[in-house]
Amino acid sequence: MENNYSFFAMMSRMKYIERWALMRNTRQENISEHCLEVSMIAHGLAVIANKRFHKNVNEQKAALIGLYHDAPEIITGDMPTPIKYYNSEMKGAYKEVEAVACKRLLNMLPEDIRTEYESLFFVSEGEEYLWKIVKAADKISAYIKCIEEMNSGNGEFKSAKKTLLGAIENMHMEEVDVFMNEFIPSYGKTLDELQNM
Repeated sequence: MENNYSFFAMMSRMKYIERWALMRNTRQENISEHCLEVSMIAHGLAVIANKRFHKNVNEQKAALIGLYHDAPEIITGDMPTPIKYYNSEMKGAYKEVEAVACKRLLNMLPEDIRTEYESLFFVSEGEEYLWKIVKAADKISAYIKCIEEMNSGNGEFKSAKKTLLGAIENMHMEEVDVFMNEFIPSYGKTLDELQNM
């Protein structure tokens, strides 16, 4: 009898988990879309870090961690930020739940390939900065969502946009500053404007 593993079937369910549950959205965003954007931005940040600031960041791994960074939400659902970070106890409890969800997902892989995925779900020693880049990409992606909503006339995201910008600036990362200065302004442009730049 052949073994059956559900890891990739579970990953395909990311498209059913909607983000920004407490906010009125002009367009719903699911975690599958969000993770793709985070992956691309994390890769871009790593490239900038290496090319402009001579850092040694694994660009491809940054992209892969970005792809899977919200995978535990397939099990936990998307916990709204005000609840997740309400206090240190709540934050710690959510981290524990998230770790359990990660282990559960990894156990859906065959044992002989599971180790190849563990470092995409848990921080490995020496890769702390890599994960910081993905965290920055996550915040930038959320900031972009705020820009898009506000450009659609939805003032609901005004406060979130301001909070996220402050959090991004407080990361004090050179590659993040470059991305914010050189790439973010284009998000306010129309398709025709983008094509004629």
